[in-house]
Amino acid sequence: MHKEVWVGTLLYTFSIVFFLVMLLHFLNRNGFDLTTYLIGSLLLIFIAISLGFVFTSFILSKKQKVDTHLLHVTKEILHELNIPLSTIKANSEMLRKSLQENEKNLKRLKRIDDASVRLERLYRELAYSIKKEIHDIEKEAFALDQLILERIEVFKVLNRNGFTVDLEATCIYVDKIGFEKVFDNIISNAMKYSDRSSLITVELKDNALTIRDEGIGMDEAELVSIFERYYQLDHNRYGEGIGLALVKSYCDDEKIKITIRSQKGLGTSVRLDLLKVVC
Repeated sequence: MHKEVWVGTLLYTFSIVFFLVMLLHFLNRNGFDLTTYLIGSLLLIFIAISLGFVFTSFILSKKQKVDTHLLHVTKEILHELNIPLSTIKANSEMLRKSLQENEKNLKRLKRIDDASVRLERLYRELAYSIKKEIHDIEKEAFALDQLILERIEVFKVLNRNGFTVDLEATCIYVDKIGFEKVFDNIISNAMKYSDRSSLITVELKDNALTIRDEGIGMDEAELVSIFERYYQLDHNRYGEGIGLALVKSYCDDEKIKITIRSQKGLGTSVRLDLLKVVC
């Protein structure tokens, strides 16, 4: 694609130079006056626009073919990923019912469940990112308190941290799927860096959403780097290291102010100021 752009640019530049030379020759031959100059200039502008349209169409048609092919391949990959993921989840549930008295195997099954949840989250993020690249995702008004309750129920299935929830009825107008991803990423991080027995507090009050954990916390140096892509607090813990980078990007796009406070050994608090997106 870069080679085609360079070739098109060179051809276009050469053509303009050539027609400039022809214009000068035309002016010298027919005498330089205002009428002749205007006729020559209009002719040159018409030719330049025509050539620009031809070269641009040529380059963009190639790009369109590549984009269409890439989109087709990506959709096929997403479809193929969804099939084994659904199979894993369905068979995992069946195995759980038949292994209720086998503690060792139940622990192994729990690890499979955890891995499938992470894989499902990655799948959803990939599908969402692709849709966002193809076209703008429309914003919608929805009850945030209801969405939070639904997502917490999903996380409770993991049988990890307990939740303390205090929610005011709040309507916001944003990209709903994107906000769901943001909430999931923040909760996932809270779980990842907390003991299984610790509590996660979720508050929705005064047009602000606050999520607090009792985890390992961060010092000032770590807080500075927290939004960097692929940054991880603890490399011994499983994770992709891109969650908070995606959270920050979404919040910037939606004009949501995000504030993170943390103390080493005491936990972390993430606050989303929703004032600009409240219905």
